[in-house]
Amino acid sequence: MKLGSSKQIFICLVASVFAFAAMAARAADLLPSWQEGPAKQAIVAFVAKVTKEHSPDFVPIPERIATFDNDGTLWAEQPMYFQLLFALDRVKALAPQHPEWKDQEPFASLLKGDMKGVLEGGEKAIAEIVMATHAGMTTAEFEQTVKDWLATAKHPKTGRPYTEMVYKPMLELLAYLRENHFKTFIVSGGGIEFMRPWTEKAYGIPPEQVVGSSIKTKYELRDGKPVLVRLPEINFIDDKSGKPVGINSHIGRRPIAAFGNSDGDQQMLEWTQAGSGARLMMLVHHDDAEREWAYGAASKIGTFSDALMTEAKQQGWVIISMKNDWKRIFAFEP
Repeated sequence: MKLGSSKQIFICLVASVFAFAAMAARAADLLPSWQEGPAKQAIVAFVAKVTKEHSPDFVPIPERIATFDNDGTLWAEQPMYFQLLFALDRVKALAPQHPEWKDQEPFASLLKGDMKGVLEGGEKAIAEIVMATHAGMTTAEFEQTVKDWLATAKHPKTGRPYTEMVYKPMLELLAYLRENHFKTFIVSGGGIEFMRPWTEKAYGIPPEQVVGSSIKTKYELRDGKPVLVRLPEINFIDDKSGKPVGINSHIGRRPIAAFGNSDGDQQMLEWTQAGSGARLMMLVHHDDAEREWAYGAASKIGTFSDALMTEAKQQGWVIISMKNDWKRIFAFEP
């Protein structure tokens, strides 16, 4: 090997080391709520690989797609899904007009305060409740109903508005990825029209980058004005195996990074990993009973089964420990 070639290789290696060090230092500034550990290192290393030009793992900007579950991944989901709390308030208000709900599931369980019975039905049961309680509304009316509820409703444990129950480390991660020209999407089992009114303000994710469960709508004229009316029919459930379908339908590109927290996200992470090139799959593990909640395989909300943990370890997915990887959980913490 010629001396000149050796010198060039050495210079390239030194430049690469300095480039990674600079990115790591920048990540420290942009990810201040993350502990220095395996989870943060995995994020920084992945971003460095896919954004460095001439790297074998370089990914062009249009293909830098990252998908995030919402409940339990970007904001809290205990003591129950926030959309279910929204629906519960609506059911209570409308119950006098619907005596049949006393004998009809999932409304009967909801009115009796039997949340376990409601949760047995999963995302589909929640979608059915929201569907029935808001059928006949226009999409604009429903959007305003969501905004009005979020403006006044408070979390039963913290007393904070629900939009303050978002995870500070994940907000930093979203910003860090966008700083590196990623396009960030929500892919959630929650209602698409429940999320879209507030995700841009809360996360910086605009409504067109939200994928979720939906009910059918139809076009009609009301008072001479065109509107979209919500129908009492489920259109799509964006959960479990539905998530890759929703990604394909709405986004049209396979993600290179996916983030979730439960069994409902398993197929999204599998779909992401199945692509070629560098991939990052991460799962938030709720293991901090002191600062948030500790739950997993036995929970009906955000179930993190032993089978999911086994697959994560086998496939090399990164587990984010709330207890060990996050310095802060919520922005309102001192």
